[in-house]
Amino acid sequence: MEIRPIRPKWKGTMTDRERFNNQMHYKPFDRCFNMEFGYWNENFKQWPIFYENGITNNKEADVFFNFDRIHVISGNVWLSPPFQTKVIRETATTKIIINAEGLLAEVPKDNHDTIPHFIKSSIETPDDWKKCKEERFRRDDPARKVDIEALKKNHPDDRDYPLGVDCGSMIGKIRDLLTVEGLAYACCDYPDMVEDMVETCCVLVEDFLDQVLPHFKFDFASGWEDICCKNGPLVSLDFFKEVVVPRYKRISKKLRAYGIDLWYTDCDGDVRPLLKYFLEGGINCLFPFEVNSCCHPSELLYEYGGELRIMGGFDKMQLIKGKEEIKSYMESLVPLVERGGYIPFCDHRCPPDVKPENYLYYLDLKEKMFGMK
Repeated sequence: MEIRPIRPKWKGTMTDRERFNNQMHYKPFDRCFNMEFGYWNENFKQWPIFYENGITNNKEADVFFNFDRIHVISGNVWLSPPFQTKVIRETATTKIIINAEGLLAEVPKDNHDTIPHFIKSSIETPDDWKKCKEERFRRDDPARKVDIEALKKNHPDDRDYPLGVDCGSMIGKIRDLLTVEGLAYACCDYPDMVEDMVETCCVLVEDFLDQVLPHFKFDFASGWEDICCKNGPLVSLDFFKEVVVPRYKRISKKLRAYGIDLWYTDCDGDVRPLLKYFLEGGINCLFPFEVNSCCHPSELLYEYGGELRIMGGFDKMQLIKGKEEIKSYMESLVPLVERGGYIPFCDHRCPPDVKPENYLYYLDLKEKMFGMK
């Protein structure tokens, strides 16, 4: 089904690619880059504006709202093959499953968006990791080979939108694999195993980058960690500095050799204790910047000057409260957009308890404040 946008694209004198690059490098730009992080699955079932127009996922929503285009090329840098997902048993409201990462987990039967209750990891000892690594983290796995020609057809050098290269995860996915509790125990009981897991993640990303970097003119790099909660990091600062940061530096060296000097990572929670280590490793942009777990984006943008960029940082709680609160918070972001290095959007997936009319007001107001004058 062809998706018909509900609103016109913001007017502009630059291409999306020119605009993104200038805005994120503190150079003059015609108007703010217009993007959003997305929505919970429930939004597509509960918001009439979505289900009445046949919009069922975030990719379709981006077209529906006519946002500026942005794309990321990702590689097979994790479990390959993944574990076979299967149901172990069921209760009245939940299912106990083995998920794709080998975790025994309890999930809701109705599949609503929530963090699963993780019961047990498949990896608890170095022997478990050795077996998993040999079976699912092979560097020579044919499935890790990138089809360069197919990607080049989809993303030509003369494209008019920013294109990023995904740099995976050095520790966040390991947290997924071991669980938060399991990672904490492993860092104490089996530190060599955890470091080997981080090294394995790094090598697989390096192998992917070696395949794609010579063939594309990337505008940025991306990543995913989610290694913080509202009270700060889930690992010690010493571990992060000594084990994770050196791997960031290796990846950053490859990126910069090909002119890529913008690298964001998706990390929720209070990232402030890790920020200097992100920057030291080459990650210079925060995404999606959860305000209630951290702070107003102005606090860090002014503290770190042109060294830091932020994407996100519009407090989703204000979207729930109402139009006055939306307007007040939006006004607080105006100086940040004007100075550059900042693209505002909802600081995570927009939750379903936001009223659709408030969300449309938010989009209209964003264009009024940050669109081309």
